[in-house]
Amino acid sequence: MRARTLPMSSGTATPPRAAASFSGDTRGTVSAGALPPGMFFARRSAFLTLAGLLLGSVGAFLLALRAGSLDAGWGDVFAVLGGQVDGTLAVVIRELRLPRAVAAFTSGALLALAGALMQVLLRNPLADPYVLGISGGAAVGALSAILLGAATWLVDGAAFAGAALAMLVVFGLSRGDGSWTQSRLLLTGVIVAAGCGAVVVFMLVMATDTRVQSMLFWLTGDVSGASRPWPALAVLVVGVLATLPFARDLNVLARGELGARALGVRTRRLRLLVYLLASLLTATAVTLVGLVGFVGLIVPHLVRLATGNDQRILLPAAALAGGGLLMLADTAARTLVAPIQLPVGVLTAMIGVPVFLFLLVRHPR
Repeated sequence: MRARTLPMSSGTATPPRAAASFSGDTRGTVSAGALPPGMFFARRSAFLTLAGLLLGSVGAFLLALRAGSLDAGWGDVFAVLGGQVDGTLAVVIRELRLPRAVAAFTSGALLALAGALMQVLLRNPLADPYVLGISGGAAVGALSAILLGAATWLVDGAAFAGAALAMLVVFGLSRGDGSWTQSRLLLTGVIVAAGCGAVVVFMLVMATDTRVQSMLFWLTGDVSGASRPWPALAVLVVGVLATLPFARDLNVLARGELGARALGVRTRRLRLLVYLLASLLTATAVTLVGLVGFVGLIVPHLVRLATGNDQRILLPAAALAGGGLLMLADTAARTLVAPIQLPVGVLTAMIGVPVFLFLLVRHPR
């Protein structure tokens, strides 16, 4: 007997990856003809959020240039930026406040972007850039250089070298038999961070009184010494551009590794790329301003509430929000109790703790 043929659909088959929803929710697929009204408004809302964060960052940047012990009006700020004014005020804005504002924005954006990547990589909303011991390695390297009385550029180089070494140690130990999981990577990072913390305490005990204050400022975050933020800014730009091509795959990976593999995502290569990129971003931020907590943990949460979980929007939005937040925190740190300058990490902790507790109470699961 001849086997009956099943009727075939007149349309073309949709590839699995094209059928998946990358919008960060589960609203289903989108036809090629037109966007549903819900998705149109979601994209419009995301665009408006990005535009608002960009305007907010520009406002925080201009405020950082204006605020300080030497008062400057808005017209003075724009005149200095346009090269129309010289004198003491121009020197203060161009050589002191401008590099500091750029450093604050860059480090905050780096930490927020790294935090968003870490949370996808580990599938843990409590993950932040410091959870894998990268900051601990940078602290050991920087404090060793400070303890030896090295120059500023050597301290920066030692911090980055320590962060890179910690990254290699964590990744090497977590692989073990050739494969690694989120839980194994997380536990290895926590252990390495604890070991680095013990070394940091030992160095603080052994340091002289003249070195302890600079070491403590570095441990709590100090933007005042970041006079060369331009290489870190370049790393930030490259990092943001590097995340956009695989943001769609991150949306799939966030829903589960098995599902991502079924949809054709090369999960091992993607996880390795995310880990290396997040570690590089964290190492650059820590090298620039020291240890600044809660930015990489809180900012992705807040941005996620506003934009959803679409990584194509979340990642650049987190960078903008983190940069703007740290610029505002640094401006407050140098003006609240002027002429005394507070470590910016103190203010981020004071902001981050209540915000985190609020999010925990609002979303207990």
